[in-house]
Amino acid sequence: MAGARFTVVLGVTGSIAAYKAAELVRRLRALRDPADPARRVHVRCILTAGGAQFITPVTLQTLTGNPVYQEQFVAAEEWDVEHVGLADDADVLLIAPATANILAKLDLGLADDLLSTVALACTAPLLLAPAMNVHMWDHPATQRHVRQLQERGARCIGPDAGELACGYEGRGRMAAPEAIADAVAALFLGRARDLAGRRILITAGPTREYLDPVRYLSNPSSGKMGYALAAAAQARGAAVTLVSGPVTLPPPPGVTVVPVTTAAEMAQAALAAAPHADIIIGAAAPADFAPAARAAQKIKKTGKAEETLTLVPTTDILAAIGAAKTSGQLLVAFAAETEQVEAHAAEKLARKHADLIVANDVTAPGAGFQADTNAAVLLTADGTRTELPLQTKAAMAERILDAVVALART
Repeated sequence: MAGARFTVVLGVTGSIAAYKAAELVRRLRALRDPADPARRVHVRCILTAGGAQFITPVTLQTLTGNPVYQEQFVAAEEWDVEHVGLADDADVLLIAPATANILAKLDLGLADDLLSTVALACTAPLLLAPAMNVHMWDHPATQRHVRQLQERGARCIGPDAGELACGYEGRGRMAAPEAIADAVAALFLGRARDLAGRRILITAGPTREYLDPVRYLSNPSSGKMGYALAAAAQARGAAVTLVSGPVTLPPPPGVTVVPVTTAAEMAQAALAAAPHADIIIGAAAPADFAPAARAAQKIKKTGKAEETLTLVPTTDILAAIGAAKTSGQLLVAFAAETEQVEAHAAEKLARKHADLIVANDVTAPGAGFQADTNAAVLLTADGTRTELPLQTKAAMAERILDAVVALART
């Protein structure tokens, strides 16, 4: 809703991850509009009976500065019908954690408590942060509910993979509060659909260049930056194709993923998709060299003091795309450097015929491979320089896409 405040109606359901709602509220309330510091996020909480088993209403009321709503059939504290008033006031309905139960109710349109009733009456964007046991998440019924909710416009943030409270290992952990807050910030700052109608190609992750059936050359790239970009671009309305090397990340919802293993496979997939894309983002770390020959069987030790390995260059994917790009296409490159970061990035920007390059020092704390955070400098072909301090990769994805949108408008 227009005005000085942006209202997040936060639904907290019955998962052990409900304790993270306290940190989430803190991060949401800290959001400010740089263009209008007086404009801020206002949080109203709905706590289900299950959620109240894990976090108290007093905690949420203290952190939000507002009453916490729990019961459906109580005297309204305001002039309007409570569930309709909450639905109308929402600029976004965020459910974090979202259990398998609430996902099923939202998909089926059930309204048997205050939160599900508000959800049915609410026309604001719906953000979901699922949290549950890995087997519950993987169950075909849950996956069907999630797909159908996404087809109706809902966005899922996570769940993440890792050790779960139940003792299992796998996907089902609620996304970090900062990642959820980043998704809300995108709506709060009006970036939600600024890539609608755009076709974006993103490459992510490492490649593997095999010496023999069991050994390969690679690097520690996790693919997290590319996957964060794909998820953010899809949430902002783009049709996204993600050409991904071997990673352990779940596919971003709504994104077309093309899995590849070698640099040659990545080049083939990316070069085939590039002519159909409006924006190409090369966030992958493909190998620059591959073995000249791949042994058919495992190479055995020979007892020699030294062995010689012959390498040949792989296809320079971004240079090939840059040389062939057409008027109106935008090409974004990445430069992972260990020294003279900006000088090497500027040279790469020109050599690849890119419009924007994201340069970062992979030796800096918190900014290298595998990290959940990153720090970088954005350089454009026209000489603009923008420094991005250390932040989550989800937040950096939004900053990079902001720069892409700005370039697309020029």
